[in-house]
Amino acid sequence: MLRTLTNFFKIAFRLLELGILLMVLANFWVFALTSGRTYTKISKMPPRDCALVLGTSPKMRSGVANPYFTARMDAVGTLYHHGKIKKIIVSGEKSENYDETEAMKNFLVYNEGIPENIIIKDPKGFNTHKSILNCKNTYKQKNVIIVSQGFHNLRALFFARNNGMNALGFDAQDVSKNESFYRNHTREFLARDLAVFYYILGISPEE
Repeated sequence: MLRTLTNFFKIAFRLLELGILLMVLANFWVFALTSGRTYTKISKMPPRDCALVLGTSPKMRSGVANPYFTARMDAVGTLYHHGKIKKIIVSGEKSENYDETEAMKNFLVYNEGIPENIIIKDPKGFNTHKSILNCKNTYKQKNVIIVSQGFHNLRALFFARNNGMNALGFDAQDVSKNESFYRNHTREFLARDLAVFYYILGISPEE
């Protein structure tokens, strides 16, 4: 009985090791495929006709402004005012009493000084993959600058590459608050694993 339990735990430990290794390798693959396609300095950013801004909630649960949202909007403003983009697709979720795209548009117009007529709202960007597909198929944009935090841009660029887009990423400032930083980076690590898993199996991801 003891020998059986020992063998069981050995096998379980080996499987756990293998699982962790595959997860790390999947993340390395995403990093490798998107290497050199993200930028943090506006002076180095090649121009594109259009920016695709990935949505997030404009406010935290406490009701205060979401720093991830604000940083993304500031990044878009930087791109526009440095002449790197001519039009903007804001892609996010819209539901009853909640509209990320309207919040993004209003912020860009009233806080960043961007003309309203160059902003296109995609209210069906329910997840990262859907935003990428809508950008390509609905709005006919392939050569875009994707705007989000750097950890998120990697997965977005992975989706874009796999859908035949020539996208680049401009990284909005990350949030250094410990709770948010570790939670979001851990979540994104696992999301990249799922993205690779779905890609290998040919499944359309829901995240």
